Amino acid sequence: MNAHQEPGSPPGQSLPTYDDVIAAAKRIEGVAHRTPVLTSRTADARTGGTLFFKAENLQRGGAFKFRGAYNAIARLSPEAKTRGVVAFSSGNHAQAIAYAGQLQGVPTVIIMPQDAPAMKVAATRGYGGEVVLYDRYKEDREAIGRALSQERGLTLIPPYDHEDVIAGQGTAAKELIEEVGPLDMLFVCVGGGGLLAGSALAARALSPDCRIYGVEPEAGNDAQQSFRSGSIVRIPVPATIADGAQTTYVGSKTFPIMRALVDDMLTVSDAQLVDTMRFFAERMKIVVEPTGCLAAAAVLHGIVPCAGKRVGIVISGGNVDPRAFAGFLAG
Repeated sequence: MNAHQEPGSPPGQSLPTYDDVIAAAKRIEGVAHRTPVLTSRTADARTGGTLFFKAENLQRGGAFKFRGAYNAIARLSPEAKTRGVVAFSSGNHAQAIAYAGQLQGVPTVIIMPQDAPAMKVAATRGYGGEVVLYDRYKEDREAIGRALSQERGLTLIPPYDHEDVIAGQGTAAKELIEEVGPLDMLFVCVGGGGLLAGSALAARALSPDCRIYGVEPEAGNDAQQSFRSGSIVRIPVPATIADGAQTTYVGSKTFPIMRALVDDMLTVSDAQLVDTMRFFAERMKIVVEPTGCLAAAAVLHGIVPCAGKRVGIVISGGNVDPRAFAGFLAG
C-alpha cells in the first residue's frame, strides 16, 4: 500500500494514493466493465456545458461498488479468502461483495437493513451471499459486523471506509478522464465518501485543475456539515429516497482525502432527484436509481453554473425496484 498521511486524519492512519488506484485498475481489468461515457445534447443545451456521464449504472451488479468490492477481496490472503468476508450495506455494496466473492470463490455474509429494497436483498442472495437483516433505526450494523467477524473469523470489508475499496472506486473517474480528457468540473455522489475520495485521487492526478464536487441529499447533509466544519459530523438516519446515501457520517479514511482534495459539498432535494430520474429515462433511455442521480441533479438544476465547462458526472448506480421506479416517473 502506497500510503500517505492527510491533514485531519488520525495519527498513524494510512490512506490510499493514486498509485493504489492504478494498481486497482490493473486488478479489476477484464473483470469489471469499462462502462460507457454517455453524452446528451439536451443536457448540454439545458446547462450550457459539455457534459460527460460515466454510466456506472451499467457496471456489473448495477453500480460502481463492484470495483471496490472486487479489488478488496482480490487483495486478501488465500487463508482469509477461505474463511470468507462480512460486509454491511443498504444494497449496492452488499450485491457487489456477494458477486465479487462468488467470482473469486470466497464465502460472503452481508448485513442489510430490514427496509432495504427487496430487489437488492434478492440480488445479494442470488449472488450467493448469506443475508443477515437488522433494524437500521435501532441496531448498529458496524457492531453486528464486528461481532460476526470475530465469531466466524471473517474479514470485515466496510462499504466505503477501507483503503482497497476507495482505490477501487477511484478507477471509475480514472477511466472517465482517460477517455474524454481533462475536465473543468467533476460531480460525484457522496454517502460515506468512498467513491468521492477515490474519484478525487484520480481527478487530481489526471486533471489537476478540475474542480471536484460531492453531492448528497438535502435531508442527509452530514458530508457537507463535516466538510465545512473540519471534523466528522454525525446525523440521524436521513429520510430520503436516495437509499444509497442514507449514511449518518463519512469515514475516517474518506474524510481527510475529501477535505484535502474536494472543492465543495452540495445538496439536492428528493424532488430534484425524481426530475433527474425522469430526464435519464425520457431523454437518455437509461434506468438510474435515486442515489445514482445525485451528481447529475446538481448539474441539471444549476446548483453550480456549468456554462462553457467540460463537466464529468458519475452516474453511480441503477438498482431501483421496477415498481418504485414506475411510481417515481408517474408521480
